[in-house]
Amino acid sequence: MAVHSLTKPRLNARELVLLALLTALLLAMQVALAALPNIELVSLLIILYTLYYRKKALFVIYAFALCEGLLYGFGLWFINYLYVWTVLWGVTTLCRRVTAPMGWALISAAFGLSFGLLCAIPYLFIGGVPMAWAYFLSGIPFDIAHCAGNLLTALALFKPLNRLFAKLQNGFHRQF
Repeated sequence: MAVHSLTKPRLNARELVLLALLTALLLAMQVALAALPNIELVSLLIILYTLYYRKKALFVIYAFALCEGLLYGFGLWFINYLYVWTVLWGVTTLCRRVTAPMGWALISAAFGLSFGLLCAIPYLFIGGVPMAWAYFLSGIPFDIAHCAGNLLTALALFKPLNRLFAKLQNGFHRQF
């Protein structure tokens, strides 16, 4: 009995190498910008990966989370990374018809602003509403910085990176 392709995605060698490179780029950008508080390219790159590679971007998201865990250790934050980036993937998938860079900048900014709220979810199970609320409130200044960083990063880089991805998609990666 054959397994339907929707239930068991199959990757060829070319796709596997591409997804590994996209994961490495995500990790390299995160590490390179780690010294800057809440300034990151991960959100923007996940948006672009989702726009160009759809469901295959999930492989990159989970490989990235695993690499982060191996690099920094597996703490409570690791659980957050397993679903927070998936939320961004889902929002991007739902909004994939947005074409204006400003639209993607606002989506990225909103994601940065909501990052702390999303990361507070495990604290609901550990210490209830008071602990989750305290975690969220204490992180608001970082969420505001994350929002601003994502907005400015997306405004500056979405258009050129989108053009680059389109060229790669139309030229080098015709089969993907």
